[in-house]
Amino acid sequence: MTVRPIRIIGDPVLRTACTPVTRFDAALQQLVDDLMDTLTGEPGRAGVAAPQIGVDAQVFVYDADGHRGHLINPTIELSGEVQDDDEGCLSIPGLYFPTRRALHATVHGVDRHGDPLTISGSGFLARALQHETDHLAGRLYVDTLRGDVRRKALREIRAGRFDSPRRRG
Repeated sequence: MTVRPIRIIGDPVLRTACTPVTRFDAALQQLVDDLMDTLTGEPGRAGVAAPQIGVDAQVFVYDADGHRGHLINPTIELSGEVQDDDEGCLSIPGLYFPTRRALHATVHGVDRHGDPLTISGSGFLARALQHETDHLAGRLYVDTLRGDVRRKALREIRAGRFDSPRRRG
């Protein structure tokens, strides 16, 4: 079991669009396993994307609403219906803000063997799929915030008020 450390906001890897996966080899198998171990290594985690462990690859794992799996090279389709709920991120630990997301999401991609895979979900699963897909494009959930909520989130981040491992150590 390999639980990898989570990269924290400020790390450039979190703001860089990931490279599509083209090789379905042992290294990819290990990456998917490491991501899943990192996801399940602590309770309450809904997803982990490759850049969050410092890897430039379009891969994420998820565990939300009773659905657990992985997806490689995803594309996403969103419904017009929206949901508003608090959202957080392992890369900005301890901060949660109301975040507008599509109520339904369908993500197409491939699995660790290169076989086509489609995942559809509503509610929390849809939120997790959107959140992790955003990571692969170099976006964080705070980028979707608007108005006073965005200003408050950015102030909290600049002030270092999130639960940073650097501050705990």
